[in-house]
Amino acid sequence: FVRPIPKAERANLIEAFNKRLTGKDELSRMAAAKAWSYWEAQCATLRPNHLLVDHYGEPRTALSMARIAAHYFVNHSFLEPNQILGAMDKISHIPGIIIHGRYDMVCPLENATELSRLWENAGLNIIREAGHSSREPGIEDALVRATEEMAAILGFSH
Repeated sequence: FVRPIPKAERANLIEAFNKRLTGKDELSRMAAAKAWSYWEAQCATLRPNHLLVDHYGEPRTALSMARIAAHYFVNHSFLEPNQILGAMDKISHIPGIIIHGRYDMVCPLENATELSRLWENAGLNIIREAGHSSREPGIEDALVRATEEMAAILGFSH
């Protein structure tokens, strides 16, 4: 992951990656994008998924994903610390379903459990054999079931 970043700049990897991902040097930009995207693809699933890794490694996909992610990280996702959790009282009456992979290495499970604790009208569905990616079979299944459940709750029919 850190290979494209000189050791002198590794104290702030997000800034160093963002600098390269938005810079004029195309080789540096693509090296950073591929390193970021390959790392993310390898962390996103519980079991290795070569199709996902290959997809994330495609130059346009790698660059767009890495630049978007770095942009959000550099800007702290455009949120104040705990902004969402602190404002849950504004939406806790709205029904929802939180789906989270048990072995998600990108977003800690504790985040989903804390959100669930504060979101009174939401259920938490922890997918036992899944990581972060919506392309994992258990997550896909849970998303389809959650969509059907929300449609029923909101009174939509097929």
